[in-house]
Amino acid sequence: MAFFDPTATVKELRGTFDSGKTKSYEWRVSQLKALLKLASFHEKEIIDALHSDLSKPELESFLFEIALMKTGCKLALKELRSWMAPEKAKTSMTTFPSSAEIVPEPLGVVLVISAWNYPFLLSLDPVIGAIAAGNTVVLKPSEIAPATSSVLAKLLGQYMDCSAVKVIEGAVPETTALLEQKWDKILYTGNGKVGRIVMSAAAKHLTPVVLELGGKSPVIVDSDIDLKVSARRIIAGKWGCNNGQACISPDYIITTKDYVSELIDALSSELEKFYGKDPFKSDDLSRIVNSNHFHRLCKLLDDDKVSGKIVHGGQKDITNLKIAPTLLLDVPEDSLIMNEEIFGPLLPIITVNKLEESFNIIKSKEKPLAAYLFTNNKKLKEDFISNISAGGLVVNDTAMHVAVSTLPFGGVGESGMGAYHGKFSFDTFSHQKAVLLRSFAGDLAARYPPYTQKKQKLLRALLNGSLIGIIRVLLGWE
Repeated sequence: MAFFDPTATVKELRGTFDSGKTKSYEWRVSQLKALLKLASFHEKEIIDALHSDLSKPELESFLFEIALMKTGCKLALKELRSWMAPEKAKTSMTTFPSSAEIVPEPLGVVLVISAWNYPFLLSLDPVIGAIAAGNTVVLKPSEIAPATSSVLAKLLGQYMDCSAVKVIEGAVPETTALLEQKWDKILYTGNGKVGRIVMSAAAKHLTPVVLELGGKSPVIVDSDIDLKVSARRIIAGKWGCNNGQACISPDYIITTKDYVSELIDALSSELEKFYGKDPFKSDDLSRIVNSNHFHRLCKLLDDDKVSGKIVHGGQKDITNLKIAPTLLLDVPEDSLIMNEEIFGPLLPIITVNKLEESFNIIKSKEKPLAAYLFTNNKKLKEDFISNISAGGLVVNDTAMHVAVSTLPFGGVGESGMGAYHGKFSFDTFSHQKAVLLRSFAGDLAARYPPYTQKKQKLLRALLNGSLIGIIRVLLGWE
């Protein structure tokens, strides 16, 4: 890897930004169109890189990485003029006569540090927002997905304005060097441990951050549901999303003791339909990203408190870094698997006597990135929305909220801060600048010294919004 000077990199990008060219509508459109071409003309190369890094199935690579990225890009192109336009704001009697507007302006030079699990989408989706907002940007892809990182560096170098958009490859030393620089915003996707490091580094320069983290995303399953459809949707959100290696994947299920047997039977049956009796022979399951994560998951599964709780799956293939889709029943709350994000193909099921008890279990843990509920009970839906705090909620499905560009995607508490997707991406990388416009007419003498009693009464009436009070003071009526 070529040597890079982080200070020189930021200096060059700041020079580009200060020149003003990234602020133009034309430049932003040209770069967004370049990203679309990149994704369209090199689809096979991107899919091959994702398969090399994760054995990711081609359909998942296309749907959840390439297609979602292109959808975000097309939306930005379609809506960019309206996003860039100043927004009229109301004024008050205090500043009459006047007008006001909110002008979105780019922040400057921004840093995007992306994750390995969706290395194409999670790299370029924030970059779309940064460019649409008119910033210069450094992208630091994850070294844990080296093939995709290499493809991103090559393709962005070919298609993008390299004076404004740069890719820096590398591992911890390179990321550390980048974090020592002064940025105008940092967006980091990953885990809470590194998120704290990023936030600490940013604090030295008062740099605002967006942290896209994770957490233990719960699934509550009621009994008054279409069980087959529910099971399929849980499987799609868990094993159909990078074999559980997704921040919004279901992390554990809560259902009632009376219903759990039916749920396990349905999940087991659908899993076999999807991936066969020997899931290691399936081409539709991603592998575990590397040996470190494989052994981490094995440690969760081999825990003495957990190993006897397997009711489906549990097979491990260390040679190919694969773990079969695994269901576990009633693992103890104090087990390791229930106290850290799983990020893999293991799914514990917790049982309760009454479904309402599930709310207390969820609230006893840190706020998750997502929470899911399967039910037809209107009151349960309302209570779920009212009582459960998470980055996002979905009723009767899993993970699908990320495909809705009109919804913000982000966490709360330990699952992150800030949000993006659609216009929220544009807003994340913009400063909403307040602008008040006044003429030289309507100059109010009461605001200037000396502060007489009459002036004080007039200003009080004005600030209270009392038209009658203003008239009384002007007419000299006490």
